Order: sequence, then structure tokens, then C-alpha cells
Amino acid sequence: MPQFKRSKEPPKKYDVHKNLPQSYIPESRKRALEASKLADQIDDKKPKKRRWIKRTILAVFFVLFIPSAIFVGWNAHNVAQASEKIFGTGNLTRLLIPTKLSSQDGRVNILLVGYSKDDPGHAGAELTDSILIMSLDTEKKTGYMLSVPRDLYIEIPGYGAAKINEAYQAGERSDFKENGYPNGGVGLLEKTISEKFAIEFHYYALINYGTVKDIVSALDGISVKIDSKDPRGIYDPNFRPREGGPLKLKNGVQKINASEALRLTRARGSTFGSYGFAQSDFDRTKNQQAVIKGIKEELTWGLLLDPRKNPTIFNAFAENIKTDIKLSEVVPLYRLFNDISVDKLHSAGFRSDKVNLLPSYTTPTGQSALVPNGGVNSYDEIKKYIEDLNKKY
Repeated sequence: MPQFKRSKEPPKKYDVHKNLPQSYIPESRKRALEASKLADQIDDKKPKKRRWIKRTILAVFFVLFIPSAIFVGWNAHNVAQASEKIFGTGNLTRLLIPTKLSSQDGRVNILLVGYSKDDPGHAGAELTDSILIMSLDTEKKTGYMLSVPRDLYIEIPGYGAAKINEAYQAGERSDFKENGYPNGGVGLLEKTISEKFAIEFHYYALINYGTVKDIVSALDGISVKIDSKDPRGIYDPNFRPREGGPLKLKNGVQKINASEALRLTRARGSTFGSYGFAQSDFDRTKNQQAVIKGIKEELTWGLLLDPRKNPTIFNAFAENIKTDIKLSEVVPLYRLFNDISVDKLHSAGFRSDKVNLLPSYTTPTGQSALVPNGGVNSYDEIKKYIEDLNKKY
């Protein structure tokens, strides 16, 4: 047998973990490795993409949400402060959950009463020199304002015959209380008008004249139309220097400031030298309606929602108005009022070029007053007039 010599070199050691040459890697294995590398590359990109998305969301949040939150919070603070004064609560959840307005046959009737309690030096400050019926049609989006002259001689329940501007004062002094009416002076005044005019009131607002000045000031003035038969316009010197002095306005549409607006609601041309007030108190009530229309034209949603400007307006209402309107009814009522354009809000009166339902009268005590055509307690003609207004407006 042949003899084999053993090699003197030590035997080779093989690394079992060493990769085989590429030529020895199966094709299926190659594809698996390539897929694994691609997956690793995708995973490396994901965190970068997520960071970009997060940064974008944060940027949008700070640009949009933060200013909006400040805006809403600012407004909420302003509204809550005014709400606390008017409604006795600053809980705005009631404001955000509106309720249906009280109405009758699709109409909302509001009694607006103006007095001068804000003016300590004014004689007869609790006499209501301005009494206005505002009736709004919820379906047709129309309405009218009907002024009740303060000199109307009327039977006040439980008080006797007197000028209607004494009803509020009488109700305050007697602490009037009766189901279906507000307590106090407004309740007695509301009952007097309701019974004589056959009209149901759903809300009232008792307004200090000072609110006119404050609101018009916040609005930077309003536009009014002066429509006097005197070609010179109107002039009433019966105002003290601290009130702004004599009121003088020309005919036509013009912008007036806060002081002029307040004097216009009070002026009736009773002082020597006055002109443009041929019908005295009837002209004054006509001008009061013009001021209300002027305020309505400027009092927009944009202004009410501007926290830089609305505190003055809210405070003017809060300091000068008492009402039985509920907080949850504020938005629906303002929306209804705002939806009725100025040309659809008719100005009405009991004496004009077309109608004269209240002739002059001398009371048993010698006072100059007004009564219905049929006499002190004859209101059928006035009821018919109001019915016609309801149908038309």
C-alpha cells in the first residue's frame, strides 16, 4: 500500500460566521436583503416627516387658535360684565343657548320708556317723557314704532285721570304689583296702555336718556334725517351750556354727534325763539324715532363683536337700561331687530299730515293735554289704527 505523508502545516480553521461570496448568495436571499435596506431607508425618513407635520400643526394652532381664543375670551369678559349689571348674572351659557321669543300672532311688542333719572337737576326726572311702542313682525321682517305723547290725558288704573307720563311715577310710589305685568312704575304704565289700546306687551325697556349720548358716542356719531316744515330746519335754545347749548340742525340727512343726539331726543321747541317744532311734542317723538333708526343703522354685528369698541356700548346699556328681557332672549331679539332694515321699520304717530287722532284738550285743572277724538275714554279709533299698522307692517 502506498504511504501518505502527513502535511506538516496545521489544519485550516473555517469561520462559520463569515459571509459567503455574493456568487454564493441565493437570488431569494438577495431580494430579501434589498427589501430590508429599503425598509430601513423609509424608517429613517419617517421621523423627519412626522416632525414637519407636528411643526405645521403647531404653527397653525398659534396663528389661528390663540388669537381667536384671546378674541373670544376678551368678548366674553366684556359681555359678562354688562350681563351681570343688566340681568343679574354673568353666566354666558344662557346667552349661548337662545330661547324662543314671546310673541302674539307672529308679533313681538316692546314698550320702550325714556326718562331723565340720569339727570339729577332735571325737574320731574321720574316722569316718562318718552313712551314708544315697537312692534316687530317675526315672519315678514317688518315693524313699526308708534310714539305715545306724554300729554295724553288718560285714566290710569287705581290712580285716576292724568297725563300718561305720570303713570310710571304713580306705579313706583304705590309699589304696583299685578299678575301679568312687571312690578312698579313700568307695570302700571304697561297696564294703562294695554287696556286702552288693546295691545299686549311682551317686553319692556326702561331707558335713561343718558344711554343715547353714551351709545352715539361709542358709534362715533349717527346719521339722522331732519324733516321740518321750516326751511331753516330746527332750533331750540332751551339747553344749558353744560348740555351743549342751543340745538340747531338743518333739514335733510346729516351726521350728528352724541351731544346733538341727546338734545334732539329732548327738544320740543317750547322756548321763545325756537323754530321747526310746529307740533311740539309730536315733532320731538318723530325726532326720537329718527335717532333710534340712526343707532340701528350703526349698531352692527361687527361692532358688537369688536372687543376694542364694544365695552363702551355694553356699559352704556348696562348703566342705563332696566328690562325684563331674559339673557337667553337677547340674541334672538337682536337678530330679529337687525334683520328688519331701516326702510322696513315704519315711523308712526297719532298726529301727522295724514291723521289726527289726538286733538288738544284742557283738563279740569286747566292743563293743556290731548285726548282721543271721541273723548277721554274713547279709544276705538286708536285701536283700529293699531290694527291697521299690524296688518301693514
